[in-house]
Amino acid sequence: MKNSLSFKKKFLIWFWAILAFPLVVAVVLFTLITLEVFGPMPSFEDLENPTSNLASEVYSEDNVLLGKYYIENRSYTSYEELSPNIENALISIEDVRFRSHSGIDFRGLGRVLVKTIVMGDRDAGGGSTLTQQLAKNLFPRDTSHNQLSITRKSKLVLAKLKEWVTAVKLERNYTKDEILSMYLNTVPFGGTVFGIKSAAKTYFNTSPDSLSIEQAALLAGLVNAPTRYSPVRNPERSLARRNLVIEKMARYGFIGDVLADSLKKQPVVLHYQVQDHNEGLATYFRETLRIILTATEPVKENFISEDSYKTDSLEWATNPLYGWCNKNIKADGSPYNIYRDGLRIYSTLNGKMQEYAEEAVVAHLSQSVQPAFDKEQKSKGYPVYSRDVPRDQVERILEQAMRQSPRYYYLRQNGLSEEQIKRSFNTKTSMTVFTYKGERDTVMTPLDSIKHYKRYLRAGFMAMDPHTGYVKAYVGGPNYRYFKYDQVTKGKRQVGSTIKPFLYTLAMQEGYSPCRLVPNVPQTFVVGDSTWTPTNSGDTDYDGQMVTLKWGLANSVNNISAWLMKQFNPQNVVEISHKLGIKSFIDPVVSIFLGTSDFTVAEMVGAYATYANRGIHIDPLYVTRIEDKNGNVLATFKTKKNEAISEQTAYLMINLLQGVIDHGTGRRLRYRYQLPGPLAGKTGTTNNQSDGWFMGITPNLVGGAWVGGEDRAIHFEGITQGQGASMALPIWGMFLQKVYADPSLGINGSSIFAKPVSLSVDIDCPVMAADIESEKNNNGFFD
Repeated sequence: MKNSLSFKKKFLIWFWAILAFPLVVAVVLFTLITLEVFGPMPSFEDLENPTSNLASEVYSEDNVLLGKYYIENRSYTSYEELSPNIENALISIEDVRFRSHSGIDFRGLGRVLVKTIVMGDRDAGGGSTLTQQLAKNLFPRDTSHNQLSITRKSKLVLAKLKEWVTAVKLERNYTKDEILSMYLNTVPFGGTVFGIKSAAKTYFNTSPDSLSIEQAALLAGLVNAPTRYSPVRNPERSLARRNLVIEKMARYGFIGDVLADSLKKQPVVLHYQVQDHNEGLATYFRETLRIILTATEPVKENFISEDSYKTDSLEWATNPLYGWCNKNIKADGSPYNIYRDGLRIYSTLNGKMQEYAEEAVVAHLSQSVQPAFDKEQKSKGYPVYSRDVPRDQVERILEQAMRQSPRYYYLRQNGLSEEQIKRSFNTKTSMTVFTYKGERDTVMTPLDSIKHYKRYLRAGFMAMDPHTGYVKAYVGGPNYRYFKYDQVTKGKRQVGSTIKPFLYTLAMQEGYSPCRLVPNVPQTFVVGDSTWTPTNSGDTDYDGQMVTLKWGLANSVNNISAWLMKQFNPQNVVEISHKLGIKSFIDPVVSIFLGTSDFTVAEMVGAYATYANRGIHIDPLYVTRIEDKNGNVLATFKTKKNEAISEQTAYLMINLLQGVIDHGTGRRLRYRYQLPGPLAGKTGTTNNQSDGWFMGITPNLVGGAWVGGEDRAIHFEGITQGQGASMALPIWGMFLQKVYADPSLGINGSSIFAKPVSLSVDIDCPVMAADIESEKNNNGFFD
């Protein structure tokens, strides 16, 4: 009897011991995990502030998303911004008991054990809850675990247990709504697309709150295996997966069976747009803004040019936006990172104006300038460079272009010799090249591809509000993917006759009148031991006569500018140019009035805006404010102003520049583009037609355009096509047509230039060029 009781007692002890052993082991394991014996766990602070790489977004003033800076293309979306469709679809396919469990779904684990492991049903689904998946996304698995000698499977088991602990902690710290939105903000949707906001934009060009049931079902199906179920790479699998999600939505009562059957018959309709730095609006602007924001404090040893070092140092000291990320520190002591911190950068650009500007640049280059240049090139045997450029100079230019190419850098990095590299550049290979009719697959040598791209003329265009300094449109070239160099703020080119108004400004400032009569005769300058006599670009009917200053500027007559140059020394022109906003170096020589100095489009637009702003110069402004991911304002930016010239001088210059449009080199704005209302402006052309310029002014908008080759030796041979009135003016004309036609912008031909209350100078003088034959006007005046 005693033996029987003893056996029973031992049996019960062993029974309960065996039964309790897994529980004890689990308790010990979870305790050790919590104590971080098997590696670090997320702290309370980590759980309160989970980190993820959030893309910074750039917005226009009218709230158009222009683009992003990112390592992972992820943007933050709150629960309130989510469509119920994406919530229902995700819960149906991934975690139907999401609203009822506390982070771990033991019922789901039982299903996995029985159906998936025992019965081999792969469609039974996984046991991980959305909260566990979020834990894995936010705090990736680490299987190092204190160097313990355990198998890989054991490491994975421990990692899974750590996810369970983290999931429970997340459930304690966040609501279900918050966990759902956090999950949708972190989960990958394929490639560089992370988070529901980026996914909705990339695949359907919509926002998370506007996702339809079938769109939400497709995206919910993607999270399990983004590549396998990609609607781009694997459309059939994607369709099947989407329909499975729809079936589950019906099974769990989120939609009706009839609706589900109807939706399953619908094809997958994508509006797929790759979201990268080469695509979208304002690509050149976004890259320039990136460089400005992430700039570091200039170090003299890193600069080749003393002038560039001084310019950047001044920007660092006086421009709050320049180097903003490195000048400002976060609460944790680290600088801001535009690729990870989810900043919201609100620019001054207007989405519609930016679109109109890009359309104008591409339309003019592709439909007019490039066909004319190609035709001229074809007639001369496609030399690319002007025939007056020596052969050895052309070879040096091409070799330099070769050395600056990514291909050359890659081959050098891989240890190839100069001879091998040159052989590679002269070996035909398959490639895709840019054309205005679309990308073209072809076979050519890399050296020939350099020549191919050199043949395309480039452009830069910028428009700004002269009263606020807000830059409204910014186009640095014809296509950012293929022509990366920004011709608005990076490219400096000779400005030609567009500098002449600065000289005329001196005259107006000193009491001259637009009606002042001066002799239209050649002027000779003594330069050192020699003499120099500038000539006019074209004959006029008024050679040798007394003409007004207004007529001289309207027709860009060098005789008149040379006469003025004799009244004022070069240093005066340099000083007034800097007052108007030109920051580049200007050599104080007598030929300064011909525009031999190199300026940027941005500098010129800022300078001309001074005339429309009653003599007050405003530096162009690119950004109004920066917010963090939660909408808290981190910084605001304001314009810098200075009184450059008097209000009367500014108005007199407007009057002179109106003559350019109404009676001079800019007349085609009237007869070709039919632009109404007050318009002012100036054309400019440099030697050999290497640079074509046009600066345009309206009461509320000022713009500037430059067109030319990548190298100065690439240019039109003839003045008719190569002058600024033909190369650059049409961009302003086409842009302004679209702006005037859009009533939502509030800019049209009805505004007028504000006239000073007391104007002491006569401006109602006869325009002596009015009787020039219209035939000449139709071809454009020479400048």
